[in-house]
Amino acid sequence: MKTYLDCVPCIIKQAVRAPRRFTDDPVVLERILRKTMLAITEFDLSRTPPEMGCVLNHIMNRELGNPDPYLEEKRRFNMLASELLPGLRKEVKSAADPFETAVRLAVAANYIDFGAPAGRTDGLLAALFTEALSQPIKGGGASAIKRLRELAGEADSILYLADNAGEIVIDRLVIEQLPRGKVTVAVREGPAINDALFEDASVAGLDEVAEVVTSGVDLPGTPLNACPPAFVERFRSARLIISKGQGNFETLSDEPGTIFFLLVVKCPTVAQHLSCEVGDFVVAKNASN
Repeated sequence: MKTYLDCVPCIIKQAVRAPRRFTDDPVVLERILRKTMLAITEFDLSRTPPEMGCVLNHIMNRELGNPDPYLEEKRRFNMLASELLPGLRKEVKSAADPFETAVRLAVAANYIDFGAPAGRTDGLLAALFTEALSQPIKGGGASAIKRLRELAGEADSILYLADNAGEIVIDRLVIEQLPRGKVTVAVREGPAINDALFEDASVAGLDEVAEVVTSGVDLPGTPLNACPPAFVERFRSARLIISKGQGNFETLSDEPGTIFFLLVVKCPTVAQHLSCEVGDFVVAKNASN
């Protein structure tokens, strides 16, 4: 998915809003904004929105003198999600359809997002997961979840693309429903807003139920043109890919392969692309396969 003109003011708003979480120094705030606007003038709009977002992230982190400014927030959301996980696991086990329930909860966890304008940045997660059990699923709906379950049972290799910290803890509920020994979870190579890294996968205990690797990039998505050859080969050879989050959708929506996108729609441009509304829960299979 290319970067649309509407993505540009969104990034500029983030360049104003995001740094204020970490500093009130007007000189630093202005410098981040000016450098971001200058970089945008040179950005190739044929590239994806997360790649534009990465430009802001790198500028902000350099100007703040902090390579991972969201670190403490990521750890806080991992803790909050970990506290809720046992109760949610009981919900899954007692459900009439454990697989669908796990998928619903994992989609709801995608609300945890410090980059997208409609992302959830507070700690009020319990109500969110309660609502998820009855929330309509768009994209392919129940039929897409059913097809995902069928293909997961047949696949000899499944690549699960993680998105945010905190969210990755809840992702374990879905991974526990998948065939043991056939799942690889991919996290980011380096800090990208509040996206999950190795540390977050370890907190979630994912190394106990799956192989964990990195995508080789430090941006909030998975643009294969930027990923190292070894990861691209792993992606191409996977029989089934489960892609979490809007950033992964934006970078992979045009890729071939059997890809299921699980996300909460957080911006009007992506909503239009998916024929949905902002706030919708989506489970959708890519159209190219």
